[in-house]
Amino acid sequence: MRLLHEDGGDIKIATLMVQATEGESLAVETLGGKRSKLKAKDVWLRFEDPKPEELLASAKKQAEEIDLDFLWECAGADEFFFADLAKEYFGETPSAIEKISLAMALQGAPIYFRRKGRGQFMRAPEDQLKAAILAVERKKAELIKQESWEEQLKLGQLPEEIAPLVNTLLFNPDKNTTAYKAVASAAQTLKGGIPELFLTCGVLSSALAYHEGKFLREHFPKGVGFQVQLEANEQSAWEEALLKLPAANVKAFSIDDASTTEIDDAFSVSSIEIEGLGQCHRVGVHIAAPALAIHRGSALDEVGRKRLSTVYFPGGKITMLPDEVIEVFSLHAAEATSLDLPLRPAVSLYVTLNSEGLPILEGEHAPVTKVERVLMASNLRLDDLEHLVTEESLLDEKNTASIPYQAELNILWQSAKQLHAKRQEQRVMNGLREESLGLPDPQALPRDFNFKVTDGVVEITARGRGSVLDSIVAEWMIYCNSTWGNQLASHSVPGIYRAQKGWGPQRTRMQTMPGPHEGLGVENYAWCTSPLRRYVDLVNQWQLIAMAQHGVTAKLVAPFKPKDADLMAIAADFDGTYAAYAEHQNQMESYWCLQYLKQKGLPWRGVVRHLKEGQARIEEIPLRLSIPELAEQARGARAEVEVVDIDFLTLVASVRYLGLIQSDSIGNQELEELDEFEDSNNPQDTDSLEAVPENDVKPSTAE
Repeated sequence: MRLLHEDGGDIKIATLMVQATEGESLAVETLGGKRSKLKAKDVWLRFEDPKPEELLASAKKQAEEIDLDFLWECAGADEFFFADLAKEYFGETPSAIEKISLAMALQGAPIYFRRKGRGQFMRAPEDQLKAAILAVERKKAELIKQESWEEQLKLGQLPEEIAPLVNTLLFNPDKNTTAYKAVASAAQTLKGGIPELFLTCGVLSSALAYHEGKFLREHFPKGVGFQVQLEANEQSAWEEALLKLPAANVKAFSIDDASTTEIDDAFSVSSIEIEGLGQCHRVGVHIAAPALAIHRGSALDEVGRKRLSTVYFPGGKITMLPDEVIEVFSLHAAEATSLDLPLRPAVSLYVTLNSEGLPILEGEHAPVTKVERVLMASNLRLDDLEHLVTEESLLDEKNTASIPYQAELNILWQSAKQLHAKRQEQRVMNGLREESLGLPDPQALPRDFNFKVTDGVVEITARGRGSVLDSIVAEWMIYCNSTWGNQLASHSVPGIYRAQKGWGPQRTRMQTMPGPHEGLGVENYAWCTSPLRRYVDLVNQWQLIAMAQHGVTAKLVAPFKPKDADLMAIAADFDGTYAAYAEHQNQMESYWCLQYLKQKGLPWRGVVRHLKEGQARIEEIPLRLSIPELAEQARGARAEVEVVDIDFLTLVASVRYLGLIQSDSIGNQELEELDEFEDSNNPQDTDSLEAVPENDVKPSTAE
């Protein structure tokens, strides 16, 4: 005897092996020869047939020919047994094959019939059936459309309907849409996936457009333009308010790269006579003061709060603040043809140096913070002066004509050496090695580079950080941030601090409580010197202005009060956003490094230096390569490699290892330098490399 039953949603036939008494399980054998047990209540139909395999095949074929619409009409509104409906459809005495085919049809048409039990069904309500049929037809049409689109895409043609969806499909796709399914299926065999497919179709101009578009979609979904519109009277109100600030009796100059447009900081140096100390100097560090016009909760504040920082990358940048704000508050000097020196609003830190070049920290000549207007006399550019300014040239009076502000720069340099020495004492006490001041060993691996991109052609030049001008800016910015951090803490005015303590991940972090920065060797460190570029600095500048103008009562009137939850949120958001921006910059630098190799011509042959675990860096450009053959070699080992191919979408180069040039183990000091170099690729840990002024190509690690 043959038994019809359901197993896993499929209709199956088994052969009864042993007749069982009522209530017992039936011993059966499947058509595949497997023996098992089947409960009697699970049997839908009992019948005799010598060839069950042929019967099952014929029933499946016949089930496909059943008119489901007519079958639905035949079924009543009530629940029914499949064999009873077979009588309505086939006639009073349906055969076994007809019953089985109808069972299969019912089981395979869930939109027409609902399963209610073992062989029991109930037809679907008419309105639900119509909706389901429409959905099935729509799905069939979508499948046809998907297959058509897929064929076009494989031929390198973009379907007209997909054209408006390119950005969405690249960066934020809905994987349930027909368009995505077609695109994903067409790109399945491509190494670069959907981006490579769109490159082939010509709708993605380049791999660079993909990388930039991905970043902009995530961080600037509404575009890089500013959503705030400044009115003419608003700018006039700024200028009127700024005119009320006292004018400082100094002339200031800045030191920046030629491409810098957001000039945040400047210096002034004055000679003063102090009784008992003789001839001394007063150094002014003047910081642009956009906080005087941007108020907490204003439209401009919302812009800064959302962006949190200027974004830097080779060939461009996205500023944190609108150009109109930068134009008013950047510390630009007058044009060369103008005789009038502009007065720029600034928050100034005045530091009196004794005859040895050390700051006087106590008494009436202790560091003081002022809010004022400063005469901007000049914007010195590193590109013009860096090669001229050395320790020797600053002492030679013959260079007065070629080195502007020679005397002032010499005073700043002598004091910078003193400030650096004091920091190194604290670094050693913190268990860190003492850092040397000045240009690095020319044989050392360069850690900083300038990128210049012109019409798709990139120039990459190593920059030897540590020049006299570099050191002046770095040491004085560190001192300024440290001093202001100490002043905020001593006045109990809340601020955001850049702390570094201990080792391991996240050892450098933003926090709202004062804390040491062990890598710099300072007690408290608050980013304050880049308010045009970083929102944290702008926030701290609000607090500094309150401190300068209100003294001991500052904490009562400052925009952020003690334990302000929003201040903590800003610190947390800034850390994440700043890291994301730095990651994008590193990615873009990798892209342009690969373009640089392509410009040189592939295959490109050059020298790399092993970092660790098979990761190496090309000596002449800041590009890391994975070279497994170096995994067992000493850190710092030099090897020759050949770059044979480049994938600009994945930013991966195919490298052929040619052999070692130098495998000797390097000294402990160079190992430490390699450790610091690796840290420089982690935006959370760059503060240990503090020694560079800011520029518009790469943000400063000195701040």
